Amino acid sequence: MDITIHTTALPHDDPDASLAFYRDALGFEVRSDVGQGRMRWITVGPPGQPGTSILLAPPAADPGITEAERRTITEMMAKGTYGWILLATRDLDGTFEKVQAHDVEVVQEPTEQPYDIRDCAFRDPAGNLVRIQELR
Repeated sequence: MDITIHTTALPHDDPDASLAFYRDALGFEVRSDVGQGRMRWITVGPPGQPGTSILLAPPAADPGITEAERRTITEMMAKGTYGWILLATRDLDGTFEKVQAHDVEVVQEPTEQPYDIRDCAFRDPAGNLVRIQELR
């Protein structure tokens, strides 16, 4: 069996702000951008890695989601507890400096964790936690 992780999804509540974060702050390339207004599905990914993507999607767009579920999702996004992703780089300090140079929320500066991981964290404009781990 040969299975890869092709695309994961994160919610957005402002597609232009999310696009600016992933494209401009993280340096990802835009692979597709469909829809309009707040109902846009934007696929981004790291340059040179066409097999791995993040789909930035409007939350609770599925017609099967109830209004109560939609409210819960909105509340969790506002608290920053709905979505998160773990990225990796060989240059954590350089990456942190480049991302921090944009108007982003820093959650954690580069830190050596007690479990032998060095990482940092940001919140994207939708409140998703973006952790970046140093590859060793």
